[in-house]
Amino acid sequence: MVRRIALTGGIATGKSHVRASFEALGVPTIDADVLARQAVAPGTAGLAAVIERFGPDVLDPSGALDRRKLGAIVFADAAARRDLEHIVHPFVRRAMEDWFESLDGTRMSFAIADIPLLYETGREKEFERVIVAACEPGTQLRRLMTRDNLTEAEARQRIAAQLPIGEKVRRAAYVIRTDGTVEETDRQVREVAAALGATGA
Repeated sequence: MVRRIALTGGIATGKSHVRASFEALGVPTIDADVLARQAVAPGTAGLAAVIERFGPDVLDPSGALDRRKLGAIVFADAAARRDLEHIVHPFVRRAMEDWFESLDGTRMSFAIADIPLLYETGREKEFERVIVAACEPGTQLRRLMTRDNLTEAEARQRIAAQLPIGEKVRRAAYVIRTDGTVEETDRQVREVAAALGATGA
């Protein structure tokens, strides 16, 4: 059986790059954010549930979900955010479970699930080890503002909706710092991959 490893961190702390770096080393990975988008794709029961809860104004002109509009609602209202999670998370968990079950344990020792809200949803117990991608709060804020074209207030609101990155670091088995160069981050990824493969961590 393939050992299950989780990758998490804060919004805009470099998780996607870290996941891609593991994948480049031949480690199978799956991205909960991609699954979450599939859960509310046009024509799905998930999108119908979102429209029922939040109204048709969260759709773009093509009938697809406007993630920016929905984000403005759920990051300003904790109850609305929980309602969205109740719609999306069951689909994500089922899809992730099916993916892990499909992997061939004779060909690989471990696989990684990238789950942004791992600790917030209490799922860390489902995994053998947790890797956290982390950077300094100021770096995180700047990255988020640039990446999503947000104001500082909007970016801080999104960061505050998650468990503080320092708490995630404290609870992690492995921490990969993304403050430095891409090469420095990739070196840490290789070290963690070697540790997991070599020690059966």
